[in-house]
Amino acid sequence: MPQVCLYPKDVARLTGTGYDAGKRLLQRIRTQLRKPARAYISVAEFCAYTRLPEAEVQAALNGSPASANRG
Repeated sequence: MPQVCLYPKDVARLTGTGYDAGKRLLQRIRTQLRKPARAYISVAEFCAYTRLPEAEVQAALNGSPASANRG
């Protein structure tokens, strides 16, 4: 099943930053979307904010063969 929500660890891995930077980015997204502090951020919301292609983010999160072969 594809991952729907993002956690700081996921954001850190996707952006190449640390865990704390991932937390801050998720909080900025929540603030912009006017969500409560502990609300989940979806992959679609993250992609809309960062302008990253949703298909590539989903592939990286779910460990598709396409993303595994890039290393």
